[in-house]
Amino acid sequence: MNSMRIGWIGTGVMGRAMCGHLMNAGHRLCVHNRTRAKAEDLLARGARWCDTPGKVALQSEVVFSIVGYPKDVETVILGPDGVLAEAAPGTAIVDMTTSSPQLAMHIFQQAKAKGVAALDAPVSGGDVGAREATLAIMVGGDQAVFNRILPLFQSLGRHIAHMGAAGTGQHTKMCNQILIAGTMIGVVESLLYARRAGMSMEAVIDVIGRGAASSWAINHLGPKIAQGDFSPGFFIKHFVKDMGIALEEAGRLNLSLPGLALVNQFYIAAKAQGAENLGTQALFQILDRLNHRE
Repeated sequence: MNSMRIGWIGTGVMGRAMCGHLMNAGHRLCVHNRTRAKAEDLLARGARWCDTPGKVALQSEVVFSIVGYPKDVETVILGPDGVLAEAAPGTAIVDMTTSSPQLAMHIFQQAKAKGVAALDAPVSGGDVGAREATLAIMVGGDQAVFNRILPLFQSLGRHIAHMGAAGTGQHTKMCNQILIAGTMIGVVESLLYARRAGMSMEAVIDVIGRGAASSWAINHLGPKIAQGDFSPGFFIKHFVKDMGIALEEAGRLNLSLPGLALVNQFYIAAKAQGAENLGTQALFQILDRLNHRE
């Protein structure tokens, strides 16, 4: 496709790599991040810096955002210096943050009133998927806008799906996070059992990761647990945020999700023990301490 003027807001663990893929595809990027230092490598490669999200919108046909929390999404898109304050009619806003379906629908309506398109497009695949451009991207919003943005999504991910109207991308991501929450507790309990039984965790992973128990978590995070590597590909604090959104949405649906609620409590305990900036696999440490024997 032809080179486009693209804005990117949020150059953290995932956003920096994703923005880089669009630059590699030949697009002209302007960027904004709360901490400029996290964008310096992109600026060195030719991206332009903008002081506010609104200034990003002034220079862009499409504005992507991937930030931390729903309150951050609200600020960068709907705030007084936000994207929507300066976006021209015809601009497309693509929020890739894992955020609230309700907020995604609100942004869609506010954007539509100004003649601006909006998609909610959260991703799954973590830092590895971001670096390797193999993310799963789940998108809510108008089909025509999705079709317009699809070539850009194809620079970022391998599995891209239009899920329906505004908010459905976020609802799909909640399904993803609910499944991951249950899987993660299974992974750490399995590996705790292996270690207590005197087994090699690596050997166990190698076998069970090829059978019916196979999952992304056991095959990608299991080896990190075995090596004692709890560095973040995805922060515990952000997963707690995601589980909170899922539980809130479940409440709206009058839906009981006891497994999710249980795992959420373990991760809240992890935050309370100062592990909020570790990777989600650090749940292993929390359950290990719970089972500690003198």
